[in-house]
Amino acid sequence: MTKMRETAAEESLFRNFTLAESTSHVAEVDALVCNGDAAAFLRTIPDGYVRLVASSPPYNIGKPYEHKRDLGDYIEWQAEILGQCVRVLQDGGSLCWQVGNYVESGEIVPLDALFYPLLKERWGLKLRNRIVWHFEHGLHARKRLSGRYEVILWFTKGDDYLFNLDPIRVPQKYPGKLHHKGPHRGTPSGNPLGKNPGDIWTLLQDDWDSQIWDIPNVKCNHPEKTPHPAQFPVELVERLVLALSNRGEVVLDPFVGVGSTLVAALLHERRAIGVDTQRSYVDIALARLEALRNGTLRRRAMGTAKYTPNGNEKIAQRPQEWGVDAREEYRATSPLAVRLPGIAESSPRNRD
Repeated sequence: MTKMRETAAEESLFRNFTLAESTSHVAEVDALVCNGDAAAFLRTIPDGYVRLVASSPPYNIGKPYEHKRDLGDYIEWQAEILGQCVRVLQDGGSLCWQVGNYVESGEIVPLDALFYPLLKERWGLKLRNRIVWHFEHGLHARKRLSGRYEVILWFTKGDDYLFNLDPIRVPQKYPGKLHHKGPHRGTPSGNPLGKNPGDIWTLLQDDWDSQIWDIPNVKCNHPEKTPHPAQFPVELVERLVLALSNRGEVVLDPFVGVGSTLVAALLHERRAIGVDTQRSYVDIALARLEALRNGTLRRRAMGTAKYTPNGNEKIAQRPQEWGVDAREEYRATSPLAVRLPGIAESSPRNRD
């Protein structure tokens, strides 16, 4: 089976990393954090310095850490920062922009549809995958279906790009499958390290075969939870770090928040740079990095299976106050008993 998590001994290898906070670039440290404007800080980084940019920008929906703007102004503000990200990205490097939906008066605008032409036409980046991250918890919509996924746009700077598939392979559903023809007939047809996970992934122990990135989002009972209202899990970034960078290379997050990208990079012996305007979030990020360094950071290990209720827990049972389950009435109604006006009942004589 593919090894999807580090052992405690392996994790300890990089715990003596150097850490600094600065409003301008410092080259001699493993982890660099800035409390300030992203575009201004990025201008201090040399061209082609970074192997991977991985971030989740504000969605312009009025969260406490953002200033809501007209949608056109928002995209131009993002373009200023993205332009600097592309400049500091080395040839063959990757940019991963994790976004959701902009919502205005109940109408949604998929932000990935706006960022694609920007990155493609203005800077010539190549889209390699549109990765879907699925999660089960979030706000419940009343006048539309509840949103339960977000998108990671993976762009590369050029065609000769780095992609490490082996560290993120997942087990095959049928590892014993054999070639049925040709010179390899009768021999195993799969890769002994596992299969390519596809662009809609499940990386949980019992759910890998469904091919969804079904990584739990960070809610109240998640071990990584901080005061940040839109924190993404370390596990989500770890896969990007493993696939799109090598040990010792630099990972950048221009909207670092409470430092999940930095943690993911340092866990796998990369160097890391993060920027955020909110002092309180930067303080949390620094505290999390200190906890990582001394071995006390609370996190959800990559590939950990989600908790599944067995039905006996009180919280998993239907409240008595709800009365009879109205859905049973729908289930009891046979689809063949429902007839549309003017449509004759199906029978052997009138099917033609």
